[in-house]
Amino acid sequence: MKIGILSDTHTKVTMAKDALDLLIEDGAEFIIHAGDIVEVETLNLLKNCGLRYIAVYGNNDAHLAQFHGKYNLVQEPHYFKISDTKFKLMHMPYYMAPDTDIVIFGHTHEFESDFKNGTLFLNPGEACARNKPLSECAMLEVTDSTFEVIYYTKETKTKKDKKFKHQKFTYERVKS
Repeated sequence: MKIGILSDTHTKVTMAKDALDLLIEDGAEFIIHAGDIVEVETLNLLKNCGLRYIAVYGNNDAHLAQFHGKYNLVQEPHYFKISDTKFKLMHMPYYMAPDTDIVIFGHTHEFESDFKNGTLFLNPGEACARNKPLSECAMLEVTDSTFEVIYYTKETKTKKDKKFKHQKFTYERVKS
């Protein structure tokens, strides 16, 4: 299964849309937003993207609680399964215990893909390009034997190349 992951979109709805469009175009079957959604317009993008999705509240999302019933918004840490793979989703990296197959988080605005003792820790970076001139997101492909992470970046300061670039990271999966 291919899972598109973004985080820290903040007020940058256009950048959120660009990242979401890329992930869908590249075959995402499910979307995860790791918090700091900020804008209702971004929630609408998720809801109307045509895929199942889940989004966790970030530290800048308290005002979105009024929309809890309208969107698939969850509190952190949120545990769920897709097929036989166990996930833990959060915004703040406070619940980093390796108690699932995959831990997805945001908040730091820094991409991280680390595999320790059978658990993948993944932060897709910042879609909003606030801390650096890069809009970032990730695709996670889960198979029976591997976790493959594709890390996408797009320069936001130059007018020349508006395409996303990517790097791949592959980890041998440890099945319990």
